[in-house]
Amino acid sequence: MPLPDPELLVESLSAVVYVVLAGVLTVGGVAAEYASLQHFGGGELTVALWMGAIGGVMLYAGAYGLGYQKVLGRLV
Repeated sequence: MPLPDPELLVESLSAVVYVVLAGVLTVGGVAAEYASLQHFGGGELTVALWMGAIGGVMLYAGAYGLGYQKVLGRLV
C-alpha cells in the first residue's frame, strides 16, 4: 500500500484544524452572546456589554475570519 503524499496530509490536517477552530470560536461566541443576554436580563449591564463584545469578536473570528476566509478560500 503506497504512502499518501506528505503535502496532501499537511493540507488536509491544516484544513481540519481550521474547521475545528472555527467551530469552537463560533460556538463560544454564541455562548458568550447568550450569557450576555442573561446578564442583561439580570440587570448587570457592564458584564452584559463585555460578554456581548467578547461574543461578537469570537463570532467574527470563527465564522468570518477562519470559516469563510480560510476554509472556504481553500475549497474554492
